[in-house]
Amino acid sequence: MPGTTHQLDGEDTSAGSDGTASPRVVALGGGHGLHASLSALRRVTADVTAVVTVADDGGSSGRLRRELGVLPPGDLRMALSALCGDDEWGHTWSEVIQHRFRSTGELHGHTVGNLLIVALWELLGDSVAGLDWVGQLLGAHGRVLPMSSIPLEIAAEVEGEDPKRPFDVTTVRGQVACASTRGRVRSVSLVPEKPPASPQAVKAIREADWIVFGPGSWFTSVLPHLLVPELAEALVTSPARRAVTLNLSPQQGETDGFRPETHLEVLAAHAPGLNVDVVLADTGTVQEVEPLRDAVADLGGRLVLADVSAQDGAPHHDSEALATVFRKVFAC
Repeated sequence: MPGTTHQLDGEDTSAGSDGTASPRVVALGGGHGLHASLSALRRVTADVTAVVTVADDGGSSGRLRRELGVLPPGDLRMALSALCGDDEWGHTWSEVIQHRFRSTGELHGHTVGNLLIVALWELLGDSVAGLDWVGQLLGAHGRVLPMSSIPLEIAAEVEGEDPKRPFDVTTVRGQVACASTRGRVRSVSLVPEKPPASPQAVKAIREADWIVFGPGSWFTSVLPHLLVPELAEALVTSPARRAVTLNLSPQQGETDGFRPETHLEVLAAHAPGLNVDVVLADTGTVQEVEPLRDAVADLGGRLVLADVSAQDGAPHHDSEALATVFRKVFAC
């Protein structure tokens, strides 16, 4: 029921072991956060679709979009890598597409996967078909889709970008600039303002059993999906249940000073009308449970606390632990 808190133990049960069909899950985000989510979800269901942001303007992705006018492939590549299996084929291809060239020439900084994806886009003339072909080559346990059919730019309203004028609000444009701002991000928007959604992404959301938001860069990877009108409408009206996985720590330049519940407040501000069924948070990162539980209840959901962080001291999720929790959440 909304407003309740559940503490999950570490018991592991395989999805579909009772003969039921695997849930259809759509995961939203980009970069390392979505990679963590997909690495867990592919262990839980045979039907997972990643809907990925297409606003990256840095590194290899930024160079390719500027030179060729294509979608930035980096976050799409990382999602495909996360969906590779644990067998030799999956491990090998995951390493191949993530391999980054180190040289003194023009290849420096590019990844094999980015170049492979763009090559297929040029040959096929279809971004979704190109990603599907790469997925087949990798033996990916799921599908990867762009959230929009065109490359996008993120614009952020930032307070205190200039340390000498801490209360001034300025507009910062570009994902890299937004993620590395010295101020505090108040809100984000997309350029163009009302971009077209990927039709396949909209279809997947409408047909999903579960939609998973996060973890990831909140303003530049998670919230942008809610700024694409067709996607936002589908996310609000889909009969699917919705889960939010909270980050393990604030992200420098985006969410400095955020409490766990602040992420949900920002989510609600960017997506009026969006209800959430479950919010998953790591037990060790929640210092005060009551404010978070209240924020979850305001969205109509229940709070699930579980140990899902890696044990190596780094602030990232453990795939197996996260998969265990997803299995239990989806079974409820």
